[in-house]
Amino acid sequence: MELTRGVLFVLEGIDGTGKTTQARMLLDKLVTQGYDAVYFREPSNSRWGREIKKKAKSPDSVTPEQELELFIADRRENVEKNLKPALQEKKVVVLDRYYFSTIAYQGAKGIDTARVRMENEAFAVKPDLVFIMDIAPDKGLKRVDNRGSKDLLFEREDYLAEVRKIFKSFQGESFIHINASQPIEKIAAQIEKTAFAYLSSFLPRIK
Repeated sequence: MELTRGVLFVLEGIDGTGKTTQARMLLDKLVTQGYDAVYFREPSNSRWGREIKKKAKSPDSVTPEQELELFIADRRENVEKNLKPALQEKKVVVLDRYYFSTIAYQGAKGIDTARVRMENEAFAVKPDLVFIMDIAPDKGLKRVDNRGSKDLLFEREDYLAEVRKIFKSFQGESFIHINASQPIEKIAAQIEKTAFAYLSSFLPRIK
């Protein structure tokens, strides 16, 4: 289906919410329904993104300010190389994490959230809808443990509790808060209903 403009859907939440699963399920549904849809994630596979992933294996590998610099550098490249071109081609972009994660994760480490938001919104593409997956940190970490890998820089229960508070503070029409403790299929149905209702307003009108 051809849209009158590109659309950006973002999935956010603390570790273990299942947002990557939901992002890929949404992408599959969009493609099945005939939309030209693409998936990206942050950190990306840029040199800065790879550095973030490497540093995440150790709890004290970088300072919060260094983290912020890496995330912003990675995001600038993702915006210019991936997001803007896809949106200019009127694609539906499904993005797994965006600058709201940076606000929440670095904000929970003491960096001013208003400053982080301002620095990101100076160049980042504004999303159409942001689905924020919410779950208690202990439940999220159990899911992470079951994956068999852990990022010690971010995946700590006390820290994630603060991150969750910041995610909960995002309010407005574009923010959709979802209980991530529900069955996967029920969550997917909620996301798809909201996303497709939004997309319908950007389809060409046939008179």
